[in-house]
Amino acid sequence: MKKLKPVDYKILFELVKNSKISDRKLAKIIGVSQPTVTRRRARLEKEKLLDYTAIPNFEKLGLEIMAFTFGHWRHEAYPNEKSSEAESFLSKHPNMIFVSTGRGCGMDRMFISVHKDYTDYAELMSALKTEWGKFISASDSFIVSLKGSDILRSITFKYLKDYMKK
Repeated sequence: MKKLKPVDYKILFELVKNSKISDRKLAKIIGVSQPTVTRRRARLEKEKLLDYTAIPNFEKLGLEIMAFTFGHWRHEAYPNEKSSEAESFLSKHPNMIFVSTGRGCGMDRMFISVHKDYTDYAELMSALKTEWGKFISASDSFIVSLKGSDILRSITFKYLKDYMKK
């Protein structure tokens, strides 16, 4: 991967704010030509530094819960969870929108899932315990209601540009 130029960062951060922006408008905002934006954007896409996705309003889609679930993996029981079994489990649960290893609170696995209701969440937890319980020594979840006015900032990346400026 080639080193990014300042114009690449400007393009990335403007696209994070609005991925639907035209190359012409983007060029005007950052002060370069439209062909430069088109060429640089294509390079960022080719090098997998840029991918596009929409972040929907989960509540309006009928989802009531977002769960942050943490677990501790029994390495001695199953040292490599990157298996066809894990892929199969994840393919059956597309509502698990993020899954990763990590460290904190005595846990080393984490996933984020979205659910229609508490029953849907409970079914996922049951499947997790049934299929992976022998590999997970502990788990805990933080459940967020997507209904209501307690959400101070929705999931979005539009603020990332301001953070990266620091």
